[in-house]
Amino acid sequence: MVTTVLLAVFVAAILAAVVYRHFLPLLRNPGAPRGSFGWPLVGETIGFLRPHASNTTGDFLHSHITRYGAVFKSHLFGAPTVVSCDEELNHFVLQNEERLFQCSYPGPIRGILGGSSLLVVTGERHRRIRGMALAFVASTGLRPAYLADVDRAARAVVASWRGRCAVAFCDEARQFAFGAIVEQVVGLSPEAPLIRRLLEHYSTFMKGLVSLPLNIPGTPYARAVEARRKISLTLEEIMDERWKGDGSSFRKPAFLDVLIANSELSHDDKVTFVLDSLLAGYETTSVLLSMLVYFVGQSPQCLEQLKVEHESIRSSKGTDEFLTAEDYRKMEYTQRVINETLRCGNIVKFVHRKALKDVKYKGYVIPAGWKVLPILGSVHLDPALYKNPQEFDPCRWEGLDQTSSGKKFAPFGGGLRLCPGSELGKVEAAFFLHHLVLQYGWRSDGEYVPMAHPYVEFSKGLPIEIWCHQQSDTAPWFVGQQL
Repeated sequence: MVTTVLLAVFVAAILAAVVYRHFLPLLRNPGAPRGSFGWPLVGETIGFLRPHASNTTGDFLHSHITRYGAVFKSHLFGAPTVVSCDEELNHFVLQNEERLFQCSYPGPIRGILGGSSLLVVTGERHRRIRGMALAFVASTGLRPAYLADVDRAARAVVASWRGRCAVAFCDEARQFAFGAIVEQVVGLSPEAPLIRRLLEHYSTFMKGLVSLPLNIPGTPYARAVEARRKISLTLEEIMDERWKGDGSSFRKPAFLDVLIANSELSHDDKVTFVLDSLLAGYETTSVLLSMLVYFVGQSPQCLEQLKVEHESIRSSKGTDEFLTAEDYRKMEYTQRVINETLRCGNIVKFVHRKALKDVKYKGYVIPAGWKVLPILGSVHLDPALYKNPQEFDPCRWEGLDQTSSGKKFAPFGGGLRLCPGSELGKVEAAFFLHHLVLQYGWRSDGEYVPMAHPYVEFSKGLPIEIWCHQQSDTAPWFVGQQL
């Protein structure tokens, strides 16, 4: 009997401690914005992460904004949090990186990405690794060789649809994006055995990146940790071949040469840089392409205007000519379509930050140590900033600044952490659209909407029906060709 009573007292004390620790930040910080902390341990994380159409804010944000306003407190990812759906505060947070706020992603994400990932490093280390990323972008830029590679990759994917009446477009978009980024970073053909192995491990890695952080054998998270180890070994093998110069499958110089020659970077730094490049150049670009096909497919008028623009560009070139930087600059309507897709689709819904000190803003206090989540997507869908925000309307960008960083429009983040390769992704998307709209028409079922998990995903890989504008029994000249 005494043992039972003692056990009950012990359990009650543990529960009381958990409840006290959960709600203590509320008592200590009365100046924080209004809001709710939810249940002890889980807070409101489950509701926050509940999937919803990516061109909506979702039930959680809608209900909290209605009840508390555009800035509110919550308890997310195991920590007291200020959630911002306000354009001014979002901009303020992003522009004060390392002064008032600091990147602060959950530990499990760090565990998979690696401690050297550009997404999670801070301070001087972030500046050094970001410098490498900017060097990569500068070495790629709008160089003719890079643009030819992208053009060729787009043509090859589109040409592979000959004789088919349907495709799972997300897979096609990943094939195109992976081929483009791998050639630039590693210098290998996507068909090389080592690259096929790398892609297999990377697919497992990505599934774990967005899974529950349970490092138990057999779980997606545990498999992702193991996949990262295998990716490291594969990249080490690639770098060894590259360093020795005896790899017959290596086609041309690549940024990997710069990484290998950099004695200041550890092996893990180099592996992580390649992973970051794949994450940005493969996953983000492929999602952007999939959303473009979805939204444009729902708008016949938009598709027709795209065709007119790209027919005009192609009419000034030979059939076999690759697209150039000058052609890209002529794609004005295409840029509007891409920006509207980024606004509606919201590839990056939010970012993780932490307050380094108490920050006073518009009458309330963001306490030191609290997480801050600027919700970029909520600003893109704010009816006070955009007329009919859930309507896909590329014409709203006519006459406006087409840059992808600002208070109202920040699809790639902002400040010191603005995505270095955002323009490369837009170039690749524009070139793929060029060949797609000139050669094919397509139709998708309206039920396959982009869903935020919070990462964007399409049900069943976005199946679409396709039909060719011009039939041909001969293979295009560019399939299998190399520069």
